[in-house]
Amino acid sequence: MSDTERRAGGGMVMGAAGGAALGAIAGNAGMGAAIGAGVGLLGGILYDQHQKSKDQAYDQGLQDGRSGR
Repeated sequence: MSDTERRAGGGMVMGAAGGAALGAIAGNAGMGAAIGAGVGLLGGILYDQHQKSKDQAYDQGLQDGRSGR
């Protein structure tokens, strides 16, 4: 499983759990879980893109440091 899949899946699971809890309070746990899963998936993908950007910046800095720039 790639980092992207792991992060997106984790976000989706956490979103579904949170959505189900909030949905149960509002009276429709299934709808809350579905909405939460979608929001969690989006959050996981955004988090993955952020992590990739940080990793790329770190690698670039490491490469620049080794080349003496």
